[in-house]
Amino acid sequence: MQTRIILVSDDSDFFEYITPKLVLRKQDELFKFSFKEVYEKMQIVKPSLFIINSEGAETGTLDLLKHLQDNVCIVFSYNENEQFKINAYTLGALSCITPLTPDKEMHAQLISALNVSSLIRKNKQYRDMLVKESLISSNNEVFNNYTEILDEELKSIKDSSGQAVLAAISPNENNKFFIQPNTVEKAILNNIRKNDVLMTYAANKYFLLLYDTDIENAQKIWIKIQGQLQEKMYAGFASVNSKSRQQLVNEVLNKLHEAINYEKNYIKTGEKLDASGQTFKMYRQEFNRRMENIITPVFYHTQQKYNSKLFGVQIEQSTGDGIAVMTIKSRNTIASLKITTPGLSKINIDIMYNNQTIPAKRVTLEPDELEAGLLEDLIVQFIEEFKKEIDYGNT
Repeated sequence: MQTRIILVSDDSDFFEYITPKLVLRKQDELFKFSFKEVYEKMQIVKPSLFIINSEGAETGTLDLLKHLQDNVCIVFSYNENEQFKINAYTLGALSCITPLTPDKEMHAQLISALNVSSLIRKNKQYRDMLVKESLISSNNEVFNNYTEILDEELKSIKDSSGQAVLAAISPNENNKFFIQPNTVEKAILNNIRKNDVLMTYAANKYFLLLYDTDIENAQKIWIKIQGQLQEKMYAGFASVNSKSRQQLVNEVLNKLHEAINYEKNYIKTGEKLDASGQTFKMYRQEFNRRMENIITPVFYHTQQKYNSKLFGVQIEQSTGDGIAVMTIKSRNTIASLKITTPGLSKINIDIMYNNQTIPAKRVTLEPDELEAGLLEDLIVQFIEEFKKEIDYGNT
């Protein structure tokens, strides 16, 4: 494979000194640029490796490393300035060499750097494929299909008996329209480790899988991320343990929407009715208000959104006194999401399939906990699970 090595120095003597030590092959290409030239020229060259001469240019070297953080770089240094070396490594330098480095060791480091460069190039090719298939965002490391990613990651965690936490992250309904694109992703990705996984499940809503940590430490990470966001965001957390993907998603979404609703005043489950029945009337009024302002609009908009996307599938909805139902029908199966209010003291959301491969689910909420964001999340999960069964041909 052809390699392209860029030497960067403001001293032409460095080029004459280092070139014989590189042991280049016939197919390899070598480019020599000053610090001033390199920023423009490297866009044309598409290099495999940078070797940067820091003599008399330590500040320029560190500035260049900041610009080259997606590239493989070796720094040539002439002194024992340990802080400079630490700064260089922090900014992504693969190694530092000096005039005292033996030729054999220098050659070994060069081979190692070129191997790393080859791996980065292959990873970029794989990433381009993922972007093309819409599995990962084009501008950052955010996965789009959380169901398949979570299934694979949870299997890996179970096999290794590892510890992990899943977080669900979302704005409230008032803030979601003011969030600038990529600001949330950038803040999260800048504060997590490379093996942690960020996934989208709706616009400006995310699942974040944090490895080798517990809920307490996950919350500390979230507090740090929150401090870098202009708009208010909320998060719910759940330990992975041995839960299935759907169990985990349901639990963490419940925690998220508890966090969103925590700032509101609502009647707690089990509160006794007073003699005049005022609490009972309040429950009825609250549910009727949410039926009108939340359930019916979310049902309608979700039905309109998915009707044209699901071939051979019919989505229906109906509402009545204390009940709302969304039904999905295909040729061979039917599923329903039913919202009921037994005794008007709580709200049950039951998701049922006549296909035995998908277990029934129930989410129980207090009256004030039912909001558009939570209901939309549950309906989207419901429809996507149904669609997945159809795609796999199990219906």
